[in-house]
Amino acid sequence: MIRELFANFNKSLAKRVVCSRFSYQVPIKLTFEQNNKTGKLQMPRVPLYINGETKDLSQSGIGFLVSSIRLQENYLVGEDRVLNAELDLPNGKISMKVVGRRYEQVDGTASSGKFIIGAKIVQISDECKEFYEDFLRNGSKLSQSKVLKFGVDQS
Repeated sequence: MIRELFANFNKSLAKRVVCSRFSYQVPIKLTFEQNNKTGKLQMPRVPLYINGETKDLSQSGIGFLVSSIRLQENYLVGEDRVLNAELDLPNGKISMKVVGRRYEQVDGTASSGKFIIGAKIVQISDECKEFYEDFLRNGSKLSQSKVLKFGVDQS
């Protein structure tokens, strides 16, 4: 009986300490600020971005799948590089700033494989946070909602 009590206590404590993860796949677009100064020479800014898909979402971080771990010579993970992430949720597009903390190659070779990246959310506006948390609470309901199809009777 005491063992069951401690097990239940540990489960409830773990739920409070670790954010719940939700397995949602939504499109994501990542960009970041480049350092274009090489001594006295200033290079023109070229927007770099990569598209991917989320694998899991939580209130404190996201996991996403991309085709490359770097853009040109810039790695997505490490050096505390802040990435601008734009998620295309069913209830609207939101943007946030994330920092990649870890990555793992999922399939293929280093030149042609896919990588899953775990990132921590470091900044999100109040409005985007409200949409994001609403999606985390109701995401499965939003994705299963009726879709209007032309030529099909919805009744």
